[in-house]
Amino acid sequence: MTSLDKPTEDTAADDARTVTEAALFEAFGGLRGMVETVLPGLLFVTIFTINKDLHWSAIAALAVSVVLVVVRLAMKDTVKHAFSGVFGVAFGVVFAMMTGNAKDFYLPGMIYTLGLALAYIITTLVGVPLIGLILGPVFKENLSWRTRNPGRKKAYAKASWAWGLILLAKCAILFPLYWWADTTQLGWVLVALKIPPFLLAVWLTWVFLAKAPAPIDVFAEMEAAEKAEREAEREAALRPGE
Repeated sequence: MTSLDKPTEDTAADDARTVTEAALFEAFGGLRGMVETVLPGLLFVTIFTINKDLHWSAIAALAVSVVLVVVRLAMKDTVKHAFSGVFGVAFGVVFAMMTGNAKDFYLPGMIYTLGLALAYIITTLVGVPLIGLILGPVFKENLSWRTRNPGRKKAYAKASWAWGLILLAKCAILFPLYWWADTTQLGWVLVALKIPPFLLAVWLTWVFLAKAPAPIDVFAEMEAAEKAEREAEREAALRPGE
């Protein structure tokens, strides 16, 4: 390696890390997405801790979720994270109101977490790791990593295992608490476990992908192929007698 090669390789590595960070930020919502995930549950457990009123706690949690969506719409920003929060809170509110048990506000989200953990693990076992399906379009590689980029597929598999096992560990804490703890205890533990496991999974994903081969930009390939085809047609049209 010459003295000129090293800076070039370092720059390429830095660019790959920057692209990976931006993709993860876009896919998982960044700081704002985390706030939108935590705030409704935090408001619910805070109000319930103070007055033990299921109805007011549920209404406040649902109201703040709707406000977050309205703010996103007003700012013409992506609403997928805020909308997912609304649906999650709405399911929790409906379930808790139907059973009359405030702890059931958290049950749909817990079941979703368990299902997501199993989805990460099962899809990895069958060779189509879920994190690759999520991030592939963000990196403009779609499913090219499955057959054309084995190093990247391996990184996606490692990341999916990390997500699956971290979420399973979270479920192993929450489900026993659902049966043994009261609503306030469960709620505060659940709020405390919202961000740290998520950050750990995102960080591990970044570590695995930052060391993986660069994504294959299939959109750029299609554009290049279309451009070459147009050039060929233009050259053919300029040739007399053809």
